[in-house]
Amino acid sequence: MQAVLVKSFGEADQLFLGQAPDPEVKDHQVLVRIKAAGVNRADTLQRRGMYPPPPGESEILGLEMAGEVVETGPGCERLKPGDKVFGILSGGGYAEYVALDEGLAMPIPEGMEFEQAAGMAEVFLTAHQALFWLGGLQPGENVLIHAGASGVGTAATQLAKLAGATVVVTASSQEKLDACHALGADVGINYKKEDFPARVMEATGNHGADVLIDFIAAPYYQRNLASLALDGRMVMLAFIGGYKLEKVDLRPMLNKRLTVKGTTLRSRSLEYRVKLSQEFIAKYSAKFTSGELKPVLDSVIPWSDVKAAHERIEANLNVGKIILRIS
Repeated sequence: MQAVLVKSFGEADQLFLGQAPDPEVKDHQVLVRIKAAGVNRADTLQRRGMYPPPPGESEILGLEMAGEVVETGPGCERLKPGDKVFGILSGGGYAEYVALDEGLAMPIPEGMEFEQAAGMAEVFLTAHQALFWLGGLQPGENVLIHAGASGVGTAATQLAKLAGATVVVTASSQEKLDACHALGADVGINYKKEDFPARVMEATGNHGADVLIDFIAAPYYQRNLASLALDGRMVMLAFIGGYKLEKVDLRPMLNKRLTVKGTTLRSRSLEYRVKLSQEFIAKYSAKFTSGELKPVLDSVIPWSDVKAAHERIEANLNVGKIILRIS
Protein backbone atom coordinates (compact mmCIF):
# COMPACT_ATOMS: atom_id res chain seq x y z
CA MET A 1 0.00 0.00 0.00
CA GLN A 2 1.00 3.64 -0.31
CA ALA A 3 1.84 5.58 2.85
CA VAL A 4 3.57 8.76 3.95
CA LEU A 5 7.06 7.80 5.13
CA VAL A 6 9.94 9.68 6.76
CA LYS A 7 13.37 9.62 5.09
CA SER A 8 15.11 10.59 8.32
CA PHE A 9 14.07 12.51 11.40
CA GLY A 10 13.90 16.24 10.75
CA GLU A 11 11.95 18.92 8.92
CA ALA A 12 8.79 18.49 6.86
CA ASP A 13 10.79 17.99 3.67
CA GLN A 14 11.70 14.53 5.00
CA LEU A 15 8.16 13.31 4.29
CA PHE A 16 7.42 11.42 1.08
CA LEU A 17 4.87 9.03 -0.42
CA GLY A 18 6.25 5.52 -0.59
CA GLN A 19 5.35 1.86 -0.25
CA ALA A 20 4.67 0.12 3.07
CA PRO A 21 3.47 -3.39 3.96
CA ASP A 22 -0.29 -3.90 4.11
CA PRO A 23 -1.62 -4.12 7.69
CA GLU A 24 -2.30 -7.54 9.17
CA VAL A 25 -5.85 -7.91 10.50
CA LYS A 26 -5.90 -9.60 13.92
CA ASP A 27 -8.72 -10.89 16.11
CA HIS A 28 -11.37 -8.26 16.90
CA GLN A 29 -9.86 -5.87 14.35
CA VAL A 30 -11.28 -4.31 11.20
CA LEU A 31 -9.37 -3.27 8.09
CA VAL A 32 -10.30 0.23 6.95
CA ARG A 33 -9.61 1.85 3.59
CA ILE A 34 -8.66 5.36 4.69
CA LYS A 35 -10.29 8.28 2.91
CA ALA A 36 -8.98 11.12 5.09
CA ALA A 37 -6.62 11.57 8.03
CA GLY A 38 -6.22 14.33 10.61
CA VAL A 39 -2.92 16.14 11.09
CA ASN A 40 -1.79 16.65 14.70
CA ARG A 41 1.17 18.34 16.35
CA ALA A 42 2.12 14.93 17.70
CA ASP A 43 2.75 13.88 14.08
CA THR A 44 5.28 16.68 13.69
CA LEU A 45 7.05 15.59 16.87
CA GLN A 46 7.19 11.98 15.66
CA ARG A 47 8.59 13.20 12.34
CA ARG A 48 11.40 14.87 14.31
CA GLY A 49 12.10 11.70 16.31
CA MET A 50 10.69 13.15 19.54
CA TYR A 51 7.48 11.11 19.95
CA PRO A 52 7.89 7.46 18.98
CA PRO A 53 4.87 5.16 18.74
CA PRO A 54 4.18 2.71 21.58
CA PRO A 55 5.95 -0.65 21.24
CA GLY A 56 4.35 -2.85 18.60
CA GLU A 57 2.39 -0.05 16.94
CA SER A 58 2.78 1.22 13.37
CA GLU A 59 5.73 3.52 12.67
CA ILE A 60 3.62 5.34 10.07
CA LEU A 61 2.44 8.80 11.14
CA GLY A 62 -1.22 9.51 11.81
CA LEU A 63 -3.33 9.31 14.98
CA GLU A 64 -6.83 9.54 13.50
CA MET A 65 -8.64 8.67 10.30
CA ALA A 66 -11.98 8.19 8.60
CA GLY A 67 -12.76 5.58 5.98
CA GLU A 68 -14.66 2.48 4.96
CA VAL A 69 -14.43 -1.01 6.45
CA VAL A 70 -13.22 -3.52 3.84
CA GLU A 71 -12.57 -6.57 6.03
CA THR A 72 -13.40 -7.80 9.51
CA GLY A 73 -11.22 -10.12 11.53
CA PRO A 74 -12.27 -13.08 13.69
CA GLY A 75 -14.39 -12.09 16.67
CA CYS A 76 -15.83 -8.89 15.19
CA GLU A 77 -19.54 -8.59 15.94
CA ARG A 78 -20.61 -5.00 15.27
CA LEU A 79 -19.14 -3.86 11.95
CA LYS A 80 -19.27 -5.20 8.41
CA PRO A 81 -17.62 -4.32 5.08
CA GLY A 82 -18.99 -1.07 3.70
CA ASP A 83 -19.52 0.58 7.09
CA LYS A 84 -18.18 4.14 7.30
CA VAL A 85 -16.12 4.71 10.44
CA PHE A 86 -13.68 7.08 12.12
CA GLY A 87 -11.41 6.62 15.09
CA ILE A 88 -8.19 7.25 16.97
CA LEU A 89 -5.04 5.29 16.24
CA SER A 90 -1.69 4.70 17.87
CA GLY A 91 -0.18 5.16 14.41
CA GLY A 92 -0.78 4.37 10.76
CA GLY A 93 -3.24 7.08 9.69
CA TYR A 94 -1.18 8.47 6.80
CA ALA A 95 -1.75 5.37 4.67
CA GLU A 96 -4.20 3.70 2.31
CA TYR A 97 -5.22 1.08 4.90
CA VAL A 98 -5.13 0.60 8.65
CA ALA A 99 -6.18 -2.18 11.01
CA LEU A 100 -7.71 -1.18 14.34
CA ASP A 101 -9.72 -2.73 17.13
CA GLU A 102 -13.42 -2.85 16.35
CA GLY A 103 -14.13 -0.99 19.58
CA LEU A 104 -12.13 2.03 18.39
CA ALA A 105 -14.01 2.27 15.08
CA MET A 106 -16.91 4.67 15.60
CA PRO A 107 -19.73 5.06 13.05
CA ILE A 108 -19.57 8.34 11.15
CA PRO A 109 -22.57 10.48 12.12
CA GLU A 110 -25.28 10.70 9.47
CA GLY A 111 -24.67 13.31 6.80
CA MET A 112 -20.99 13.81 7.60
CA GLU A 113 -18.24 13.60 4.99
CA PHE A 114 -15.03 11.60 5.47
CA GLU A 115 -12.95 14.80 5.70
CA GLN A 116 -15.10 16.13 8.54
CA ALA A 117 -15.06 12.83 10.41
CA ALA A 118 -11.28 12.62 10.08
CA GLY A 119 -11.05 15.84 12.10
CA MET A 120 -13.13 14.59 15.00
CA ALA A 121 -11.58 11.66 16.82
CA GLU A 122 -8.30 12.88 18.26
CA VAL A 123 -9.47 16.37 19.19
CA PHE A 124 -12.92 15.59 20.55
CA LEU A 125 -11.84 12.49 22.48
CA THR A 126 -8.88 14.40 23.93
CA ALA A 127 -11.14 17.31 24.86
CA HIS A 128 -13.81 15.06 26.41
CA GLN A 129 -11.22 13.16 28.42
CA ALA A 130 -9.48 16.33 29.61
CA LEU A 131 -12.60 18.28 30.51
CA PHE A 132 -14.70 15.59 32.14
CA TRP A 133 -12.73 12.44 32.94
CA LEU A 134 -9.71 14.32 34.30
CA GLY A 135 -10.89 17.90 34.87
CA GLY A 136 -14.25 16.99 36.37
CA LEU A 137 -15.91 20.02 34.75
CA GLN A 138 -19.39 20.74 36.12
CA PRO A 139 -22.22 22.96 34.84
CA GLY A 140 -21.76 26.54 35.96
CA GLU A 141 -17.98 26.30 36.36
CA ASN A 142 -15.38 28.39 34.55
CA VAL A 143 -12.93 26.78 32.14
CA LEU A 144 -9.81 28.36 30.62
CA ILE A 145 -8.77 26.78 27.32
CA HIS A 146 -5.38 27.74 25.91
CA ALA A 147 -4.80 27.52 22.14
CA GLY A 148 -8.52 28.05 21.69
CA ALA A 149 -8.35 28.02 17.89
CA SER A 150 -6.46 24.72 17.72
CA GLY A 151 -8.20 21.45 16.94
CA VAL A 152 -8.50 20.42 20.59
CA GLY A 153 -9.29 24.01 21.57
CA THR A 154 -12.24 24.28 19.18
CA ALA A 155 -13.54 20.88 20.32
CA ALA A 156 -13.13 21.69 24.02
CA THR A 157 -14.92 25.02 23.61
CA GLN A 158 -17.95 23.32 22.09
CA LEU A 159 -18.09 20.50 24.64
CA ALA A 160 -17.63 22.82 27.62
CA LYS A 161 -20.32 25.21 26.38
CA LEU A 162 -22.68 22.30 25.77
CA ALA A 163 -22.07 21.21 29.38
CA GLY A 164 -23.10 24.62 30.72
CA ALA A 165 -19.67 26.04 31.58
CA THR A 166 -18.40 29.58 31.10
CA VAL A 167 -15.66 29.33 28.48
CA VAL A 168 -12.57 31.55 28.42
CA VAL A 169 -10.03 31.00 25.63
CA THR A 170 -6.64 32.36 24.65
CA ALA A 171 -5.41 32.78 21.08
CA SER A 172 -2.83 34.80 19.15
CA SER A 173 -5.03 36.97 16.92
CA GLN A 174 -8.43 38.60 16.68
CA GLU A 175 -9.27 36.34 13.75
CA LYS A 176 -8.74 33.28 15.90
CA LEU A 177 -10.65 34.79 18.82
CA ASP A 178 -13.56 35.56 16.50
CA ALA A 179 -13.61 31.91 15.44
CA CYS A 180 -13.66 30.86 19.10
CA HIS A 181 -16.55 33.22 19.89
CA ALA A 182 -18.50 31.75 16.96
CA LEU A 183 -18.16 28.34 18.61
CA GLY A 184 -19.52 29.61 21.93
CA ALA A 185 -16.53 31.02 23.82
CA ASP A 186 -17.69 33.66 26.31
CA VAL A 187 -14.38 35.47 26.72
CA GLY A 188 -11.42 35.68 24.35
CA ILE A 189 -7.93 36.78 25.38
CA ASN A 190 -5.15 37.72 22.96
CA TYR A 191 -2.17 36.33 24.85
CA LYS A 192 0.23 38.43 22.77
CA LYS A 193 -1.36 41.68 23.95
CA GLU A 194 -3.02 40.90 27.29
CA ASP A 195 -2.06 39.47 30.69
CA PHE A 196 -4.25 36.39 30.69
CA PRO A 197 -4.34 35.74 34.49
CA ALA A 198 -5.60 39.28 35.09
CA ARG A 199 -8.19 38.93 32.33
CA VAL A 200 -9.34 35.56 33.65
CA MET A 201 -9.90 37.02 37.11
CA GLU A 202 -11.70 40.02 35.64
CA ALA A 203 -13.94 37.83 33.50
CA THR A 204 -14.85 35.48 36.37
CA GLY A 205 -15.48 38.05 39.10
CA ASN A 206 -12.12 37.28 40.73
CA HIS A 207 -13.08 33.60 41.04
CA GLY A 208 -10.64 32.10 38.53
CA ALA A 209 -10.78 29.04 36.32
CA ASP A 210 -12.17 25.88 37.91
CA VAL A 211 -10.68 23.83 35.05
CA LEU A 212 -7.72 24.81 32.85
CA ILE A 213 -6.68 23.00 29.67
CA ASP A 214 -3.04 23.72 28.81
CA PHE A 215 -0.76 22.85 25.88
CA ILE A 216 2.01 25.41 26.44
CA ALA A 217 3.53 24.10 29.70
CA ALA A 218 6.68 25.79 31.05
CA PRO A 219 6.17 29.44 29.95
CA TYR A 220 2.58 29.40 31.25
CA TYR A 221 2.98 27.30 34.39
CA GLN A 222 3.26 30.12 36.95
CA ARG A 223 0.55 32.16 35.24
CA ASN A 224 -1.69 29.10 35.06
CA LEU A 225 -1.43 28.69 38.82
CA ALA A 226 -2.41 32.35 39.19
CA SER A 227 -5.42 31.83 36.89
CA LEU A 228 -6.88 28.87 38.75
CA ALA A 229 -9.68 29.09 41.31
CA LEU A 230 -9.74 27.51 44.75
CA ASP A 231 -9.76 23.71 44.20
CA GLY A 232 -8.92 24.35 40.53
CA ARG A 233 -7.84 21.52 38.24
CA MET A 234 -5.27 21.90 35.46
CA VAL A 235 -4.91 19.27 32.73
CA MET A 236 -1.69 19.42 30.69
CA LEU A 237 -1.79 18.00 27.16
CA ALA A 238 1.48 19.11 25.55
CA PHE A 239 4.78 20.97 25.99
CA ILE A 240 4.58 23.31 23.00
CA GLY A 241 6.46 26.06 24.84
CA GLY A 242 8.98 23.78 26.57
CA TYR A 243 9.09 21.49 29.59
CA LYS A 244 11.82 22.91 31.83
CA LEU A 245 11.42 25.70 34.38
CA GLU A 246 14.25 27.54 36.10
CA LYS A 247 12.06 28.37 39.08
CA VAL A 248 8.42 28.37 40.08
CA ASP A 249 6.53 29.53 43.16
CA LEU A 250 4.56 26.49 44.28
CA ARG A 251 2.68 28.18 47.10
CA PRO A 252 -0.57 28.43 45.08
CA MET A 253 -0.64 24.63 44.89
CA LEU A 254 -1.34 24.45 48.62
CA ASN A 255 -3.01 27.81 49.15
CA LYS A 256 -5.61 27.03 46.48
CA ARG A 257 -5.60 23.22 46.90
CA LEU A 258 -4.82 22.81 43.20
CA THR A 259 -4.67 19.61 41.16
CA VAL A 260 -2.39 19.23 38.13
CA LYS A 261 -2.74 16.23 35.80
CA GLY A 262 -1.00 15.27 32.59
CA THR A 263 -2.28 12.94 29.90
CA THR A 264 -1.82 11.54 26.42
CA LEU A 265 -4.26 9.24 24.62
CA ARG A 266 -1.72 7.37 22.54
CA SER A 267 -0.12 5.58 25.47
CA ARG A 268 -3.40 4.61 27.15
CA SER A 269 -4.49 0.98 27.25
CA LEU A 270 -6.73 -0.36 24.50
CA GLU A 271 -9.49 -0.87 27.08
CA TYR A 272 -9.31 2.79 28.15
CA ARG A 273 -9.41 4.07 24.57
CA VAL A 274 -12.31 1.78 23.64
CA LYS A 275 -14.31 2.90 26.68
CA LEU A 276 -13.65 6.55 25.85
CA SER A 277 -14.58 6.07 22.19
CA GLN A 278 -17.82 4.26 22.96
CA GLU A 279 -18.87 6.77 25.62
CA PHE A 280 -18.14 9.62 23.25
CA ILE A 281 -20.16 8.31 20.33
CA ALA A 282 -23.09 7.33 22.58
CA LYS A 283 -23.19 10.77 24.17
CA TYR A 284 -22.49 13.03 21.20
CA SER A 285 -23.25 11.34 17.86
CA ALA A 286 -26.75 12.81 17.68
CA LYS A 287 -25.31 16.25 18.54
CA PHE A 288 -23.14 16.13 15.42
CA THR A 289 -26.08 15.05 13.28
CA SER A 290 -28.20 17.92 14.63
CA GLY A 291 -25.40 20.46 14.17
CA GLU A 292 -25.08 21.27 17.88
CA LEU A 293 -21.48 20.08 17.61
CA LYS A 294 -19.25 20.25 14.56
CA PRO A 295 -15.67 19.50 13.59
CA VAL A 296 -13.84 22.70 12.70
CA LEU A 297 -11.70 22.26 9.59
CA ASP A 298 -8.94 24.66 8.69
CA SER A 299 -8.09 23.08 5.35
CA VAL A 300 -8.20 19.84 3.36
CA ILE A 301 -4.90 19.08 1.64
CA PRO A 302 -4.04 16.19 -0.73
CA TRP A 303 -1.66 13.81 1.00
CA SER A 304 0.82 14.39 -1.80
CA ASP A 305 1.23 17.86 -0.20
CA VAL A 306 1.78 16.51 3.31
CA LYS A 307 4.86 18.73 3.66
CA ALA A 308 2.66 21.83 3.36
CA ALA A 309 0.23 20.45 5.94
CA HIS A 310 3.02 19.95 8.49
CA GLU A 311 4.50 23.37 7.80
CA ARG A 312 1.11 25.01 8.29
CA ILE A 313 0.45 23.45 11.70
CA GLU A 314 4.02 24.11 12.86
CA ALA A 315 3.65 27.77 11.88
CA ASN A 316 0.51 27.96 14.04
CA LEU A 317 -1.53 29.22 11.08
CA ASN A 318 -4.48 26.86 11.40
CA VAL A 319 -7.88 27.53 12.90
CA GLY A 320 -9.21 24.03 13.57
CA LYS A 321 -8.05 20.83 11.94
CA ILE A 322 -5.83 20.28 8.93
CA ILE A 323 -6.97 17.20 7.01
CA LEU A 324 -5.11 15.04 4.52
CA ARG A 325 -7.26 13.64 1.71
CA ILE A 326 -6.01 10.12 1.03
CA SER A 327 -6.24 9.01 -2.60
